[in-house]
Formats: sequence, structure tokens, C-alpha cells
Amino acid sequence: MSLNSVTKTMRTLLITLFLLWLLLITREGQTEEFAVPNSGSPYVNLGNLQTGEILHLSTGLTINFEQMMNAVAASRVIYVGETHDNIEAHKVQLRIIKKLSERYSVAIGLEMFRRSAQEKLDRWNTGQLPLKEFKKLFHANWGPGYKLYQPIFDFAQANKLPLIGLKSSRKVEKSFRSGDPAPDGAFYPELDDQDPYHRAFSMAAFGGHRGTEKALEKPYRMLLLWEETMAQTVSQFLINAKNKDTKLVVLSGGFHVQYGFGIPKRAYRRTPHAYSIIQPMVTHIPTELKDREMEVEKVSIPLFAADYAWMVEYKVPDNVRLGVKLAQKNEGVTITKVIQNTNAERAGIRKGDLLLSMDGEKISRVEEVLEQLQSKNFDDYSSFRLRRAGTQLNVKVVFKK
Repeated sequence: MSLNSVTKTMRTLLITLFLLWLLLITREGQTEEFAVPNSGSPYVNLGNLQTGEILHLSTGLTINFEQMMNAVAASRVIYVGETHDNIEAHKVQLRIIKKLSERYSVAIGLEMFRRSAQEKLDRWNTGQLPLKEFKKLFHANWGPGYKLYQPIFDFAQANKLPLIGLKSSRKVEKSFRSGDPAPDGAFYPELDDQDPYHRAFSMAAFGGHRGTEKALEKPYRMLLLWEETMAQTVSQFLINAKNKDTKLVVLSGGFHVQYGFGIPKRAYRRTPHAYSIIQPMVTHIPTELKDREMEVEKVSIPLFAADYAWMVEYKVPDNVRLGVKLAQKNEGVTITKVIQNTNAERAGIRKGDLLLSMDGEKISRVEEVLEQLQSKNFDDYSSFRLRRAGTQLNVKVVFKK
């Protein structure tokens, strides 16, 4: 073989190797491109879907509700995410629960309640816990927003669907945060902090960027405690023989189920089982609600965000407002400001008034006022007993828009 022939052969080989290398680099780049969280599927951009459409992310096919429900029927656990204040997401959750309960025994696992609330949840399920006490339980465990979940709670009670509190108790969280042993002789759940995608996604949501991971390690550990505890509760439900024929629908913030590396993976690690993730998703936020949108650094995750993306509108409840600022002081709950042109101002409430009671119920904490306001609709009214300059007086407030 001549020198020219060898040189020509070598050149051809090098060109071939270069093209092969280039092809591999291009394919890697495509994988990353399709892994951007907002893309949803390599086949379909979520922004191109219409409200009400359901997308099977791994195939890029749009399906109807009945088809989705037939598919998820094979799952033992169905995770349904939510944006907590979105009315439409909760409608999706209720529709899924209703459909499943037509054919199967169903229990509902809730991020909104702590495991320490289970005894009272069981009493609610059997009708032994008064509604007023149940609302207080919700507010103590979660905070405001009872009306968003009320249709789900009402359906569950009417049809005897058990409610399962998933989250760790405040007592456990306090000990964990302080670095102390778990209280009452208990043990913390096993924490898996080795998932690089979960860590990257969480740090981005926390507002982290390079150089801040160390500062965000404590909140990340707390997130792990929450998700591992919820996963542990799911696992305990699954291995309990009395639940062997019952499906568990888990309702939680979408963050905890998106991509599967939050609660789903951690529950599966403990007890392998079939599960599905349904994520109500919003691609358009109305201008008037833009202030609720989180600014999150985009992270490339090579996983599907869910099994099914259900496109919904973003609607928040139009709650009644008293129109005051409240402060907890030694003497009780005090009005520190009355906002102009509000229900409180129209009723004659003034700055410095001390709230003694609301609708006949003694007021000693700010939370008690917020709890009662949650049960009010527009055109309802409340009777307040106030103390002003040493004198007690009654004021009627009508809740207008």
C-alpha cells in the first residue's frame, strides 16, 4: 500500500470518528433540550394544549377522562398534585376521587393534615367530630383555605372514604430542626438525600444558585423530612392488611409529586407498588394573579413531570374580607388598622378596638377570627363584641364585595 493510500485511509477514518462523535454530542444535546420542566413532553409543548385537555406525557397523546381513569385503575396509589389556591385543581381532584369510588374502595391521603390528627380524622369520617371542630383541626394543621377542600371533605364523609393525615407532627419537626432525637421514643424516617435531580429541582425552588447550597441545606433537610414522612405513611397504608383492596389517592402540592422523585419514589423505595401521577397544570396565569407566580430558576430534568398533565385554568377563591389588620397583644386581639372603604369601616369598627367575641364565640387568638371568616359568604354578616375606651359595644358587619 502506498503512503498516499495510507494517508487517505487515515483521513477517512478520522472523519468518520469525528462525525460519529458529533452525532453523539447532538443526541445528548437533544436529551437535555427535551428535559426542560416546562416542555412537559418531547412530543407536545404544554403551552399548545387547551384547557380541559389531558396529555399522556410519555407518548404525547391527548386522551379523554375515561381513558385516563381506565389506565390509572391498575395503580394502587394515584398521586394528584395541586397548586394549593387553585379552585380548578381541586375540582380535578374531586372528579378523580368520585370516579374511582364508583368501582373501588378508596382512601384519601392528605398533605394538609399531620399524622397526629389521625384520631380526629377518623372521628370526622364516622360523623363523630362536629363540623366546627373539623374546621378548627384543618386550620390548626394547614391554615386558611378550608373552602377550597370542602367539597372533597364533604364527599369523603358522605361516602365513608377514610382521610389519612400524611405529614409529620410539629413536635417531630421541632426536634428535627433542633438536631435532637425524635420525641417520645420514636425514630425519624430514613432520609435519601442522594437524588441529584431532586436536589437540583428543590434548590431552584428555594431560590438557590451556585454558592448558596450550603445555606439552603437546612430547609432542604426539612423538605426531605416532610416527603419521607408522607412516603412512609403511604407505605404503612399499603402494607396494612386491612387496606389490601383499597386504592389510595394522595393529594399534595404538585412540587411533592412532580417528576416522581418526591413522595412517589420514596414510597416505592419502601414498598414497591404500581402508581400513577396526575398533575393539574397551568400554562397561563391571568394578569391579576401574576403576583402569585413563583420566579424559579429552570432546571433541566431528564424525567417526565408526570404520567398525565391535565390542563386547567388558574382561579382563586374570592373570599370575604373584614378590612382590618389584627395584632395579638396581652389583652387579646386588637385592631391595629382599619382599611378605607371596607366592611369594617362601614360597620364603624375603629383602630384600637379590642375584639371580645365574634358571633357569640370568644376571641382570644387572631387565628380564631380567620377561621370564622372562612365560613362566610358574601352578604352574610357577623356580630362582634368590642371593647373601646373601657366600654363594651356590639357591631354588626355585613360582608359585601
